[in-house]
Amino acid sequence: MALARIARNGYQRSGGAVGNYAKVTDVLCDRASSDKCHSPLSGNFTSFHESVTPRVHSPFFSSISTNFGSRGMRTTSQLEFANAQRVVEESDSEIEGLRYPTLEATKPGQKPRVVVLGSGWAACRFLKGLDTRVYDAVCISPRNHMVFTPLLASTCVGTLEFRSVAEPVTQIQAALAKDPNSYFFLASCTDIDMDKHEVYCETAGDDGLSHKPYRFKVAYDKLVIASGAEALTFGIKGVKEHAVFLREVVHAQEIRKKLLLNLMLSQNPGMSEEEKEQLLHCVVIGGGPTGVEFSGELSDFIMRDVKQQYHHVKNYIRVTLIEGNEILSSFDAGLRQYATKHLTKCGVRLVRGVVKEVHPNKIVLSDGSDIPYGLLVWSTGVGPSQFVKSLNLPKSPGGRIGVDEYLRVTSVEDVFALGDCAGFLEQTERPVLPALAQVAERQGKYLVELFNKIAKHNGGKASSAKDIALGDPFVYKHLGSMASVGRYKALVDLRQSKDAKGLTLAGFMSWFIWRSAYLTRVISWRNRVYVAVNWATTLVFGRDNSKI
Repeated sequence: MALARIARNGYQRSGGAVGNYAKVTDVLCDRASSDKCHSPLSGNFTSFHESVTPRVHSPFFSSISTNFGSRGMRTTSQLEFANAQRVVEESDSEIEGLRYPTLEATKPGQKPRVVVLGSGWAACRFLKGLDTRVYDAVCISPRNHMVFTPLLASTCVGTLEFRSVAEPVTQIQAALAKDPNSYFFLASCTDIDMDKHEVYCETAGDDGLSHKPYRFKVAYDKLVIASGAEALTFGIKGVKEHAVFLREVVHAQEIRKKLLLNLMLSQNPGMSEEEKEQLLHCVVIGGGPTGVEFSGELSDFIMRDVKQQYHHVKNYIRVTLIEGNEILSSFDAGLRQYATKHLTKCGVRLVRGVVKEVHPNKIVLSDGSDIPYGLLVWSTGVGPSQFVKSLNLPKSPGGRIGVDEYLRVTSVEDVFALGDCAGFLEQTERPVLPALAQVAERQGKYLVELFNKIAKHNGGKASSAKDIALGDPFVYKHLGSMASVGRYKALVDLRQSKDAKGLTLAGFMSWFIWRSAYLTRVISWRNRVYVAVNWATTLVFGRDNSKI
């Protein structure tokens, strides 16, 4: 015991790398000091900390030192911080006086750094094609994977497993895990300093971990904003508290857990007829492709699996789809009629109405009628996120970040935006494109080709691409739309616009085309195998109803 105590005290006095860095998190570097506060990030990550929020405990930085040790990263002895002083608590209004851990700007001779905000379709398509021989890449996102959204509804009822639709960002762009100066940071961007070429971030919530969220900043040469959008609630009271959205894997997991829990609880003794009907009533708000596909998957699950595995309550479970206008309004009129008839035949009740407010067990429509529910799924489209709204940037119609025909944010240098968070400015005389996966993917493909072209003309560094000819602007050509409606039926609309003429298909052949097309669009071969095996397993054995 005595020897262990002596050894421990000696290590604390000696300034060990991890222990010292843990101590440094409680101090603030004196601005007048010329000493740099290095972190485990290649010696380029300067450590400045906020008073309470960014306080970091040693297990986190211990893990950083361990994980990044093979990438040429080091820490600096505590002796360098002789001029440091303890931070006192400050408010957010004093943010200018605070200093954060910083991934510093690139130096001459180093590769230019591209910072990408987001991990959706646009961001991942851009990262996948980025030439990391000439660029260092930094991806900042609150999730470490891309979601293959067209198949997300299938995971809610067990047709597919959740991992089949999630692709890790570091597998899409391996440099984020392997290159010494490329990183993935699990964090959310909170602000951008366009003049200093820096983004301010806050780490993801603790979720029971031993460290608290804290803030840091990252310098960039080029910035790509692809942070996506948020579900539209139209300010309706109770939506955020009681409804479940369908945009992330965690949403699908929540829907699946709640659906199976309601099925099992409804079989317990003591449940009245009225309680069973309320508990097993699934209500979907929004008649777009996501709402229709989820309704179709749910009706298929009820007709094939619930009636076999939950025989005692099979007559109580119902699905209601509420839409203010027509379902699938962007599809051909004939396809809309087909979808309406098919969903009705499969037991989906279609209601035309507008939700006024949402309560814990019922929704109130604008005509005053009440609809009780046990599961409420909200799918009414997307709009600008709070982060996008907070940025002092020009906005396109609808509130998205305004861009020109090259996807540049025109009011600032070296900033680009794409995907659901971006839209063409009015002066470009181009329409704001729909928030679709194919739009985001095509924008990501275009922008990465533009970046690789800029690099060939030595324009990758900050403020160095002003005089480079960018070539052809981005042009979007719609390839068509598809939607599954359940029971081996789907819709295929190959028209290039809503008013144009083109090929339209409905039925089993469309369902086969729908599955084939999306199977080939899944990013990795690993996930393609997952999806194919899941489909085959469901076809032969049915869906798994285990509540895990």
